Amino acid sequence: MDYQETLAELIESIGALDESDKVKAINDIRRTVHEASPFRSEPVDCIEWVPVDSVAANDYNPNAVAPPEMELLRRSIDHDGYTQPVVTWHADEGREVIDGFHRTRVCKECDDVRNRVNGYLPVVTIRSDCEDRNDRIAATIRHNRARGEHKVEAMSDIVVELKRRNWTDKRVAKELGMDEDEILRLCQITGLEDLFADQDFSHAWDIGDTEESGDGFLDDEFTLEAESVGGRVYHTWDKWECHKAGFYAGHPPKGMTKDECESKYAELLADSDAFAAALEGIISTWKNSCEHYLTNEKMNRIAWLGQAALAYAHGIPACFRGGYNRLTPTQQEKADGVALVYLNKWLAKSGKAQLDSSTVKSKTEANIY
Repeated sequence: MDYQETLAELIESIGALDESDKVKAINDIRRTVHEASPFRSEPVDCIEWVPVDSVAANDYNPNAVAPPEMELLRRSIDHDGYTQPVVTWHADEGREVIDGFHRTRVCKECDDVRNRVNGYLPVVTIRSDCEDRNDRIAATIRHNRARGEHKVEAMSDIVVELKRRNWTDKRVAKELGMDEDEILRLCQITGLEDLFADQDFSHAWDIGDTEESGDGFLDDEFTLEAESVGGRVYHTWDKWECHKAGFYAGHPPKGMTKDECESKYAELLADSDAFAAALEGIISTWKNSCEHYLTNEKMNRIAWLGQAALAYAHGIPACFRGGYNRLTPTQQEKADGVALVYLNKWLAKSGKAQLDSSTVKSKTEANIY
């Protein structure tokens, strides 16, 4: 007996079953054929029909479909049928959606569609090595990003969760199809200060950290929505004048080398008048940046002012702060003193307590490196 005869007998046997047994038999056959398929590594090779009420939404999907698009999806499924299966994984009870939440909603909520498919939903199952929560989240984002609209707050929460699970910015960016600037912006929306509570500003600004960890320059400066909390004033990144001036760029301005950038920083710090003029401009015109950074007593505000002056005066990012080390100890001390004067000017203007050199020496604000 060849396979065609066997197949004919099998179809005849299935036809005699009631609906639930028929669906179960078809699913069993598809799984069996899938095991022998040359495409068994591809989830779409095995589409099964499962009761829609056994499929639950996940708790992290940031994809939002507006009412008109939701109605269009309903009409599409009503007129064209299900042309794409829902991507799921085997949860503790039933299945959980990885991609296809709104297709599942249509089946659950639209009686005409539900009745037509008899309460069943076409699904595929994610590969077994991708069932870890991190992998499921990443898979959902990858499926979503080519369509629909993300709820920004929900997307931010997902990035925060992945970072809490020790994913670096580079890994998050790679897995979710983003760039690291987008990761930064999403983190700033929710606020990650608690993740970096044990770090001070100077540690986050070690040159090696930014290149090796992949976590970017702002690790201990992720922000909440613009507000004041316990004397600390927060502004979101898009309001920071220092960001617009190139403070966080990771490369030299066009036509300059790393050596030239560091030399320019050393020249600026060694010229007290030029340095003071840049600092005066910063505390006078960079309202949001100064509020955001200079109200943070846990960071090295002297360092921030020095590096901000480099961006303000020459458009050179802070990653070239190594020019400070080209100064003599006397020049370093003098530059630190100038920065302290302008820190105190801003503090006085803001009605805050002044700092003296002894206080600075006892805190992280020892120098402008």
